[in-house]
Amino acid sequence: MAAQNRAALIGRTLKVLRKHYKPVAPVKERSLLEQLLFACLLEDSPNEIAEQVFAALKRDYFDWNEVRVSTIRELSEVLKPLVNPSASGTRLKQTLHSVFESVYQFDIETLKKQNIGQTVKQLEKYGGTTPFVVSYVTQMSLGGHAIPINKGALIALHTVGVISDEEFNKNVVPGLERAVPKTKGLEVGSLMHQFGVEIGRNPYGQNARKLMLEIDPNCKDRLPKRQTQRPPEPPAPPPPAAPAKGKATPPAPAKGADVGKKKPTEAKPEVRPAKTAKPPEKPKKKPPLPPPKVIKKATKQSSKHATKRGAKTTTSGRRLTKKKPR
Repeated sequence: MAAQNRAALIGRTLKVLRKHYKPVAPVKERSLLEQLLFACLLEDSPNEIAEQVFAALKRDYFDWNEVRVSTIRELSEVLKPLVNPSASGTRLKQTLHSVFESVYQFDIETLKKQNIGQTVKQLEKYGGTTPFVVSYVTQMSLGGHAIPINKGALIALHTVGVISDEEFNKNVVPGLERAVPKTKGLEVGSLMHQFGVEIGRNPYGQNARKLMLEIDPNCKDRLPKRQTQRPPEPPAPPPPAAPAKGKATPPAPAKGADVGKKKPTEAKPEVRPAKTAKPPEKPKKKPPLPPPKVIKKATKQSSKHATKRGAKTTTSGRRLTKKKPR
């Protein structure tokens, strides 16, 4: 984009913002560390709410080291009024960790003695610092000319055509400091911050749309749009079952083949019944033995009758009969 067109769009944007917002006077009596921590809270939230939360942190905690070792859940009650408490608490804790690990104390006033460029590079190395935080500290404590731009302001400037897609991804607004004199830096920084908070809260709301359309009536097609959720895709059909072992799958019919003709029946292989094992033969039962013959002993009376009939008896008591001659 040409520098003249960019400067004209920036001037039009500031003209619209002066109609809807009034600049807020910042507090300059804070130390360099306090301005750094305050910027972590201010980035996404209004100035009044950030001042209340910052004062509550200094009142409820013994020192900044106690804040550093506290968890986000423990800080949630104090950070709850902010627009994005989780992101603000993360920036705050990471910045405190980086400062303590670099100098082992919570005092970085010696950075003011260095060149502004060196101090800015040192601030950018701290974990948790963003371009907005670095620009805010440069403007408030280092005396440099930098205008802090938060995420919401970047969305708005990209929508109205001030910055391109590549510049939006890099979080930079080239030519902003040249288009705005240093004497107007605090005023423009406050207006841009309020504008960014409004857009960041709800970029799809009516207030945000009206402001951006007032700056550029031709940006209707570039306004932020809600992402529509795609309907869930139907589940994929189950894969075909694998053919059983021993059975060959029939080949697919060739193109142009007659579908209506009956296929010749294939001769089915003769299926013989499987031989079943013979059950074991039961052992044959032996016939019962005949009962033993009972031999009756001859009594005295029987012997007497036998003698009368002329039969001879043996000593064993058996009766002998006379055989007739042949």
